[in-house]
Order: sequence, then C-alpha cells, then structure tokens
Amino acid sequence: MAEITISNKDWERIKIKVQRKYNHLTDEQLAYTEGQEDGLITRIMQLVNRDRNYVVFTLKKALVNIDNNRL
Repeated sequence: MAEITISNKDWERIKIKVQRKYNHLTDEQLAYTEGQEDGLITRIMQLVNRDRNYVVFTLKKALVNIDNNRL
C-alpha cells in the first residue's frame, strides 16, 4: 500500500513539476494509472536514483502545493 494517493487529475499537474525537477524524464516513464502509486514510486526511485522516502516526500510536497509551480 502506497503512502500517498494521487488522482489522475492531480497527477497531470504533479508530473509537470517532476519533469521540471528531473528534465530527463519522459511522459512514457512517468505514465500513471490511478491506484498504481506503488509502481509509480518504484519507477521514479529507479529513474532518479533516490530512496523511497525521498520520492514519497517529493510527491507529497508537490500534492500539498498543487497550485504552486515549485516542487
């Protein structure tokens, strides 16, 4: 069970923030289906070479500040 829940609508906005922070990530690499948070977190961990806690923290921060451009 993932530590975070992301809707498809929110993911579109969060994905833009993640791609700004990690500009080498593509839309295909960040593909997401609602309810598949664990797979997304694991994939991002591998792509950015960070641990799970860091990725979850980053996604939560983006979700809390959804209207802000900063990550």
